[in-house]
Amino acid sequence: MTAHPLRVVADAHIWGLKNAFSFIPGFSVDLQVVENREITRKLLKHTDILLTRSSTKVNRELLEGTSVRFVATATIGDDHFDKRWLEANGIGWANAAGSSTGSVIEYMTAVLLELHVRGLISIPGSTLGIIGIGRIGSVLTSVCENLGMKLLCNDPPRERTERAGGFSSMQSLLGKADVVTLHTPLLSDGDDRTFHLIDSAWLSRFQGRGIINAARGGCVDNGALLNWLDGDAKRFAVLDCWEGEPDIHKPLLAHPQLVIATPHIAGHSLDGKAANTQYIYSALCNFLGVEPTWSMRDELPAVEEAQCIVVNDELWLSLHRLVTALYPIMRDDQTMKAWLEPGVSLPGSFSAFRRNYPVRRAWNHERVSVVNANEAFIHYAHAIGIDLLNSEG
Repeated sequence: MTAHPLRVVADAHIWGLKNAFSFIPGFSVDLQVVENREITRKLLKHTDILLTRSSTKVNRELLEGTSVRFVATATIGDDHFDKRWLEANGIGWANAAGSSTGSVIEYMTAVLLELHVRGLISIPGSTLGIIGIGRIGSVLTSVCENLGMKLLCNDPPRERTERAGGFSSMQSLLGKADVVTLHTPLLSDGDDRTFHLIDSAWLSRFQGRGIINAARGGCVDNGALLNWLDGDAKRFAVLDCWEGEPDIHKPLLAHPQLVIATPHIAGHSLDGKAANTQYIYSALCNFLGVEPTWSMRDELPAVEEAQCIVVNDELWLSLHRLVTALYPIMRDDQTMKAWLEPGVSLPGSFSAFRRNYPVRRAWNHERVSVVNANEAFIHYAHAIGIDLLNSEG
């Protein structure tokens, strides 16, 4: 049987790219791996498939007059795709929505425990407002409930569609939540617009102390957030997503009440990045009508050494120590804030760090043993997705 030619252009920073896409059953693949800045209409003129990350705007300006018939992004977010234009022109598309959910949940767990040990929140006593109850928000709700937090869940599209109880109005959330975390897509227009959802008017009504954004940078007006932080020394923010990435607002990064700053890496565990590739590989195979043959499980390295944690009498400090052993989030914060030094290119450092992010494994692949663990510690460790090898006394 003659193999059909398939010309593929792909962003060089998609994990496992060459092994995943060099061979597709029934096709003779010509895979061209390039930097995102090299992805142009001229390059794509005779291309069939385009694989990107979030830095490539996929729209009429890029694709009109080309032979591209399927595009996929190895990211959860797809606001860099003009989906209406793609669909109107018969071009298939896919994202990796859901692939990095576990990684983002681990990031959020590390954030909450860090805030707790620093006295900014009390996990069992704080009310967390979650805006966006999709894949990530839903799992986060379950985790936080298991940790004993009070929750307010806001998701107008789901509330309208499902006509179910359990959702909070924005007015209620503004008045009752101690901390608000965003997990929405970025929508620029319509009734459910999320661009600058958190703006100066929103912040002026918010009675809580903390804002966390691990969704999309444009969901928060970064200038308004800076002014809000200036208004009260007790306020704080945690940002993984920033407006204008990678050329982010330097005064906001430098603000002392920005207690955790990370360069859009919440979903960047090695397993999360591998899952991004698996999702778009499977989507492409489905588009082409062939059975997938590549699996990320064949590519991921084994975890070699088990870590050992000694539990003390303070439950939350012990859990913080456990989570920090698996993901030292403040290392990422310190790395990012070092880019404030004179002579350092903030945009260049931001992009380079994301592309060369240190290996961080998903917790369900880590091996952890504990000493002196009590029932409460074991319960909460399991609640945040960590399986312990043993609980020696």
